[in-house]
Amino acid sequence: MKIDVATFGSATKDVFLRSDSQIVNSDQFTTGKGLCFPLGSKVSVKDLFFTTGGGGTNTAATFSRQGLQTAYVGKVGKDLAGRDVISALEGFGIITDWVQTTMEKRTNFSVVLDVENEDRTILVYRGASGTLKPQEIPSDIQAKWFYIAPFPKSSLDTFYKIIDIGKRDDVKLAVNPSKSQLRDSNFTERINDFDILIVNQEEASILTGIPYKNEREIFGEIDNLFRGIFVMTKGPDGLILSDDERLYEVNTTPESEVADRTGAGDSFGSGFVSGRIKGMTIEESIQLGVANATNCLKEKGAKYGILKEGDDYQKVAVEITKK
Repeated sequence: MKIDVATFGSATKDVFLRSDSQIVNSDQFTTGKGLCFPLGSKVSVKDLFFTTGGGGTNTAATFSRQGLQTAYVGKVGKDLAGRDVISALEGFGIITDWVQTTMEKRTNFSVVLDVENEDRTILVYRGASGTLKPQEIPSDIQAKWFYIAPFPKSSLDTFYKIIDIGKRDDVKLAVNPSKSQLRDSNFTERINDFDILIVNQEEASILTGIPYKNEREIFGEIDNLFRGIFVMTKGPDGLILSDDERLYEVNTTPESEVADRTGAGDSFGSGFVSGRIKGMTIEESIQLGVANATNCLKEKGAKYGILKEGDDYQKVAVEITKK
């Protein structure tokens, strides 16, 4: 019997820290602002929160909450953080038979430095997840869909092996690529292996080579490149989706109190694909994805605010036009 969906991507242990750190304006930082601590001093932390994250496990959590039989395929370290990740997956009812462990590197780890009424800075250790090798991808995964979250540059061979297995077994493929994947010359050659491609506006610019703000030109180029469902998200400014016949636009997302932006992209992508797996229309799937992301923003961590099957949610307006 086939499961509904298998997810691939990173698995991390996350710790959220909130402090009264000082914000410094400086051109030395790419964002124009920096987070500063006094060197050689102890800095008090006002709040401390542990959870798990990573694109592979975050998306698996949404699929499972939506009533879909879900497995996560990936790698963690043989350490306490890795055991926490597996335990969290099992708590969501996610199949962990294909989660591997390694002594080569520790489990991926993130420290989220959160400043009240400001954005956050994330310190990232990219560990065990990036060591998953092509030959370690199980060839016996029986799934209707694969959802492939971002992969690092070091794991591109693994990414393409997953696609090969999916195409061999007639599995539907939804892909949310990293910048490294988009810049790889093989990506555009394999792009029509995918059924759904989800990127943000910056990533769409990288894929097409068209300036970030030229949305219509980006979509014109995508129509030349890709035959499946293409989604470009724009954060609080909504999204644009293209299929063979129509454009679907959401011009703004519902306002909500934001506790944490971590995982919002994962929750939209997995919410949208959940809708498609369950037979919803594109419009209904967009509405589920946006609501899932909006709800995720209300809670710390990437898994706590996501919707469960049967939950009521606000349906965002979707403008549909023929091409």
